[in-house]
Amino acid sequence: MEIKKKYKGEKLKTLYFGGGTPSILTISQVATILKNFNFAPDAEITFEVNPKTVDLAYLKELRSLGVNRLSIGAQSFDDEILECIERMHNASCALETIRMAKSAGFNNISIDLMYGLPGQTIDIWAKTLDIANGLPVQHISLYGLKIDSGSKFYKNMPKNLPTLDTQADMYELAIEKLTNFKQYEISNFAISEEFQGKHNLNYWNLGKYYAFGLGASGFSEFGRYQNQQNLNAYCNLEIKADYEEFESKDEEEQIRLDEAIMLAFRLVSGVDKNKINSEFNIDFDKKYAQPLEKYIETGHIEKTQKGYKLTTKGFLLSNDILSEFI
Repeated sequence: MEIKKKYKGEKLKTLYFGGGTPSILTISQVATILKNFNFAPDAEITFEVNPKTVDLAYLKELRSLGVNRLSIGAQSFDDEILECIERMHNASCALETIRMAKSAGFNNISIDLMYGLPGQTIDIWAKTLDIANGLPVQHISLYGLKIDSGSKFYKNMPKNLPTLDTQADMYELAIEKLTNFKQYEISNFAISEEFQGKHNLNYWNLGKYYAFGLGASGFSEFGRYQNQQNLNAYCNLEIKADYEEFESKDEEEQIRLDEAIMLAFRLVSGVDKNKINSEFNIDFDKKYAQPLEKYIETGHIEKTQKGYKLTTKGFLLSNDILSEFI
């Protein structure tokens, strides 16, 4: 119902099944969803799976439906770490899922890995990176552990969390060790430009996108929105979206500028200042002269042919640096 109400029938360049565990869907349900859309010939259709939730037959059927990219939540290749963070799979199961994906015909496979986990040492992380670097995958996403308020870890904080300095060392080690991959975004690595995540690149380049499902967030010509978050209301077809509200046009323009700068600095290519100047009618060099001068001097930002980008050192302090731009 929601898809039929919102979707305008244009050919999609990407589709992403995620934000949870979509592999709980039956193949028939996935097929029913896909039939609602028209796709461009080279569309990227990504499906998130967690190890132990799929088998070879399921993956083969996904591939036959046109799904051409898998995102596998491996997180670690250390059994003790996986048990500590209460994942349902172990390392061998994660590796088997990757092998099954390849056997099923997937040639665009991404894995998620996490660092900064309880009990995780530099040596443990190094072993996971070494294993990942030799796998038949084309993309890796790295995530530092973030403990949100209200989460299980927040209520019972682990005593053996790596220090912030150790987490920074882990991040730098990943860049050093993942020699088969090229970093293109603060947390993302691909073996070549062809395998960069097109769906996420659309986010970072401020492209428009639909959102379908409970609590999903989208971006249309009317602005950013979030879907109904109440399950009962959503299931009763009370499909509504809450759009961002701004006090004035100037406030909206400033928020859009802040967002454009923040997202551009996430990319290894960085900010295209001419594009920013054209879209927001500003002089980037003049408006941000103070933080640019400060962080170029400290080695956290460097000039590019098109503008400016964060260095690896800058990525480690990106939140602090970007706070001075926005």
